[in-house]
Amino acid sequence: MHDGISLESLGLPAAVIVTTDFLHEAGVQRVALGMPELEPVVIQHPLSTLTEEEIKARAASAVPQVIAAWLGKPA
Repeated sequence: MHDGISLESLGLPAAVIVTTDFLHEAGVQRVALGMPELEPVVIQHPLSTLTEEEIKARAASAVPQVIAAWLGKPA
């Protein structure tokens, strides 16, 4: 969240990616850091137990959300 908020504060679009298990913490951080409107891109948890192919598939499924975040549009 910190990097995404720093980039957004500079006027650079950011897509902060979090897994479902960390969604609450991301919300708390957004508010604490003064940018509650920065909506994260959410992917399924976990990642650490996935194969490289599974991670690639998960990343590919997030692309529409990432593009929407960069463009400032709802996914």
